[in-house]
Amino acid sequence: MLDMATLKADKEVDAIMTMSEKQIEALGFTEHSKRHSGIVSKWSGDILRSLKEPPERVLLAEIAGYLHDIGNCINRKDHAQSGAILAYKILTRLGMDSTDAAEVMMAIGNHDEQYGLPVSDISAALIIADKGDVHKSRVKNNITNVSLANIHDRVNLAVERSFLTVDDKERVITLHIEIDTHICSVMDYFEIYFNRMQLSRRAAEFLNCKFSLIINGTTLL
Repeated sequence: MLDMATLKADKEVDAIMTMSEKQIEALGFTEHSKRHSGIVSKWSGDILRSLKEPPERVLLAEIAGYLHDIGNCINRKDHAQSGAILAYKILTRLGMDSTDAAEVMMAIGNHDEQYGLPVSDISAALIIADKGDVHKSRVKNNITNVSLANIHDRVNLAVERSFLTVDDKERVITLHIEIDTHICSVMDYFEIYFNRMQLSRRAAEFLNCKFSLIINGTTLL
C-alpha cells in the first residue's frame, strides 16, 4: 500500500502543494502550506489510532490530511471538491487501490465547513484535525498594528498553542487552545470558528464520540 514517505516525495504532489501555497499567500489568507498539511495529516491519523481503528484506516486518514488542501492550487472556491478529484488521480497513479483512493477523495471533498459533512471515519477525523489547527504561525500578512488586523489574523495571532487529545474510554475528543486575550477575546474566536466547531461536533458524533473545546483551561463545549 502507498506510504506517506512515497507520497511526500512525489514531484507532482510537491509541485501542486507549492502552487497551492503560492495562491493562498497571494490572496492574503492564513497559511495552508506543508506545515498545516503535515499537522492535519498527523492529527487525523492520531484520532483514528487512538480510537483503535485499523492501521489501514489510519493511513488513509493521514493521506487525506496531507492532501486535503491541494485544490487551492486551482482556486480557493470549491477547493475541497477540486482537491478531491486531484487527489484521486494522484493516488491511483501512485498505485493505490481505487476503492481506497475513493475513500480519500470522499473525505477531502467533505472537509470544508461550507458544504462538508462527516460521511466516514476518515472524513470525520480530517474535519476535526483541520478545524483544530489554529496558531499564530499561520498568519502570513505583515501586521504592525494588531488592533487593525482582520479578525482571522487577529484570532490566529492570539493562539499560542492548540492541540487535540482523545480519551478512547470516555469517547471524548478535545481541542485545547491557549489564547492571549490581550490580542483577541474568546468571543472573537467563536465569531469565526463557531461553524467549524459545530462541524467538529458532528464529526465526533460520527465517530461515536463527544467533542469538547477547552480554551485557557475553561471547558466551553
